[in-house]
Amino acid sequence: MLNFHYDIGTEIYFGKGQLSALPGAIQKVGVQKVLLVYGGNSIRRSGLYDQVKDLLAQARIQVEELGGVEPNPRVTSVNRGAQLCREKGLQAVLAVGGGSAIDCAKAIAAAVYYDGDAWDLVLQKAPVTQALPIFSVVTLAATGSEMDRTAVISNLETNDKLPLKYDVMRPTASILDPTYTYTVPRNQTAAGTADIFSHLVEGYFAREEAYLQDRMSEALMKTCVHFGPIALAKPEDYEARANLMWTASLAINELLAYGKGTAWSVHSMEHQLSAYYDITHGVGLAILTPAWMRHVLQESTLPKFVEYGVNVFGVDPALPQEEIAQRAIQATETFLFDSLGLPRTLRAVGIGEEHLEEMAQKAATPALYENAFVSLGAEDVLAIYRACL
Repeated sequence: MLNFHYDIGTEIYFGKGQLSALPGAIQKVGVQKVLLVYGGNSIRRSGLYDQVKDLLAQARIQVEELGGVEPNPRVTSVNRGAQLCREKGLQAVLAVGGGSAIDCAKAIAAAVYYDGDAWDLVLQKAPVTQALPIFSVVTLAATGSEMDRTAVISNLETNDKLPLKYDVMRPTASILDPTYTYTVPRNQTAAGTADIFSHLVEGYFAREEAYLQDRMSEALMKTCVHFGPIALAKPEDYEARANLMWTASLAINELLAYGKGTAWSVHSMEHQLSAYYDITHGVGLAILTPAWMRHVLQESTLPKFVEYGVNVFGVDPALPQEEIAQRAIQATETFLFDSLGLPRTLRAVGIGEEHLEEMAQKAATPALYENAFVSLGAEDVLAIYRACL
């Protein structure tokens, strides 16, 4: 197990009615002016928008708004939000929504202190040393952005989707009320569950061994497999929604990654798909994951796939190891494509061969080769893309 420093630093208010804690959490850090960041009209239709505005008004917290944040948040939205914060003297950023709104809020909070284009921060042309306090009210169990330090931002001009990752971007406090996910559309619930599952897979299949973290990951993967279909069949099943929401946070708050390293191989490949085609992130991850598994399955990785098959999907440990591994990958496909009902192929989401080579070159970063569970070059990535067509 590798060395690590553990400091989450995010307060979590979990459960029904926890929205009432929001004003106090904001006031605790001396904030009286916030930027409210959200996506479309779903929070208005659900009544959450009015609830948040009323609570803040009662606490005499002034609010400016940035609505319409895109599903893959754009750097243009980040720049608008940062400029609004500077012009209005805003002291914090509050995201209400899913991972896209939260990622946008994080990037805004950092970009406030930079006079240039926020894309410079993403490209690490300028350092991020400070950020406004960030708060979130979560409405979708998926990215876990409410408890981590990363924002993923898109630039349509360059067809890039890249992470911005700094400790100062970790939210100060997040409200996790599972009832806010009751009205999430079926396809978003499925894609969100796949996103959570992928985060767990990425950390689980790593070069370093960490027995405890892997057993925890297996429990969380089993939670996705169990409760994902239940949430689809019974959208207002509180236990299903609650378990998925907490799993989303634990999957990526770095608790499971401490002591291990990961190159986020499938995420690197998927970021190209959503950068070029603006598809739903969880859908792209679902399509790519089984193909990536088949590509990296070899003699040296076989034991890990056996662990995965036996401990997550209950494959008979008495079977030959190669058969266990193949059954594990088949079970992954059954979960993603049959139980969750997600698309199986790239063509099903409108992606053909036209940009595959270009995307493969961009996805094949040094980290993907040097730090991955199995080293992947551009030819490997291209083969995985083609296997998904």
